[in-house]
Amino acid sequence: MRKIIFGKNIKKKTNSTQKMFIGVKRMSKACDSALSNDLYGNVTVLRSIFADCEDAVFHDISVRETVKSSIIYIQGLTDTAQLDLCVLKPIIEAWKTDLNLSDIREHVAITDIKEITYFEDIVQMITSGNPVMLVQGVSNGFVFGLSKWEQRSLEESQAESVIRGTRESFTETLGTNMALLRRRLKNPSCKMKKMTIGRYSQTSVVLAYIEGIADPRLITEVQERLRTIDVDGVLESGVIEEWIEETNYSPFPQMQNTERPDAAAAALLEGRIVIITDTTPFVLILPTTFFSFFQSPEDYYQRFPIGTAIRWVRYLFVCVSLIAPSTYVAVLTYHQEMIPTTLLLRIAKSREEIPFPALFEAFLMEVTFEALREAGVRLPKQIGAAVSIVGALVIGQAAIQAGLVSAPMVMVVAITGISSFMIPQYSASIPLRLLRFPLMLLAGSFGLLGMMLGILAIISHMCILTSFGVPYMSTMAPMNVTEMKDVLIRAPWKQMRKRPAFSHALDRNRLKLPSENDKGEQE
Repeated sequence: MRKIIFGKNIKKKTNSTQKMFIGVKRMSKACDSALSNDLYGNVTVLRSIFADCEDAVFHDISVRETVKSSIIYIQGLTDTAQLDLCVLKPIIEAWKTDLNLSDIREHVAITDIKEITYFEDIVQMITSGNPVMLVQGVSNGFVFGLSKWEQRSLEESQAESVIRGTRESFTETLGTNMALLRRRLKNPSCKMKKMTIGRYSQTSVVLAYIEGIADPRLITEVQERLRTIDVDGVLESGVIEEWIEETNYSPFPQMQNTERPDAAAAALLEGRIVIITDTTPFVLILPTTFFSFFQSPEDYYQRFPIGTAIRWVRYLFVCVSLIAPSTYVAVLTYHQEMIPTTLLLRIAKSREEIPFPALFEAFLMEVTFEALREAGVRLPKQIGAAVSIVGALVIGQAAIQAGLVSAPMVMVVAITGISSFMIPQYSASIPLRLLRFPLMLLAGSFGLLGMMLGILAIISHMCILTSFGVPYMSTMAPMNVTEMKDVLIRAPWKQMRKRPAFSHALDRNRLKLPSENDKGEQE
């Protein structure tokens, strides 16, 4: 009996699914067709497309008991106050004196108005918040640029905070993000090309570059990769990043993401490309190298000795965050002769009652620290910081008193965690946090030899990676001594006369210098 009922349910579901597919095919066929002169027929097609869409509003405009036009918009995405004041009111007044009025562009009080012919374009405009007016006897629809929705105000960047620098950050609104870039690059050479990605989301994506600086081959390559994206929806720029990058299985990001408009503008001036995605404050910057993730915008706002010193400290502690736990495990397990005698006796005394080997102890503390860090990120801001800090102190002290871990191991894990926070780009710190665990396994199994083999494997993998044809370890592998002035150090602005070589910029000259000084800089 159960089998028969189950089979009937399947048949019912199959029939409903087939009806749904038939409806989708009819809707897609309707979207491909063009408007006609019959207002009633056009509205009927649109009503069938927006069936069961309670937020779709169809407003008929009647003059002397005759329906002259219909305006369609999405409630909540359209500025209805401006629609009433600047469109409906003047059009109704004009129709009262001239019933044969068909060209309404001369009577509306807005500048952003255009005509469209196909239902597909009409549907896209309506769902984007732009109301569409259909007029009896006219085979074109009139689109008014009156999209408006609730948006977040400009705030300071949370992930890339600086002491000296702009306090503005990108928002979830595409138009605002484009304006923030245009405000910093007031030149028509800064091009912004828009395209739509996602079958259902219809997400607007903008490709920004500076004409005359960016490599045309790179622009064409990025456009081709964006056109190959065939997905239901794009809800965040991370979806685009994973679609267009060369290697998906690498833990290292091959594109930068930032929510700072000054960082995006600086990348454009270097000849790189910026991808802005609607509904997300994070934009993508490409191509990129490994060393680009360790350059903070603040490095270029401070005086160059300070920027250089901070950059060196950053490189040092990045190495500490990767190899400190594995080095401690390898030395304590296999190479005790490397530790001074006094320090070795203190470590041995602290580990007298520890029942676990150094490798398990390190794994236990690292996993606990990562759990506390994720808990601090996911919890509300009011209690997140308190839970992460107090939790680390309480759990660390309790673990030492219980004899589960030693005090030196807690110190090593704490220094490692603090070091990982010094990386300006959060996306670059994640692979270092993940690679820390296989390095500890190699160090606990083979000592320093295993740890060095793991580091060589990581470096080899990074040398193989590319970002849109650019070697991931550019400037170091292959070696380019002239580019070191913006990698190992932060040279003064007067000495950084050339744009980075990895961007393949058409115009490498960043500064306009006298001819006698330029001769020594030609490559």
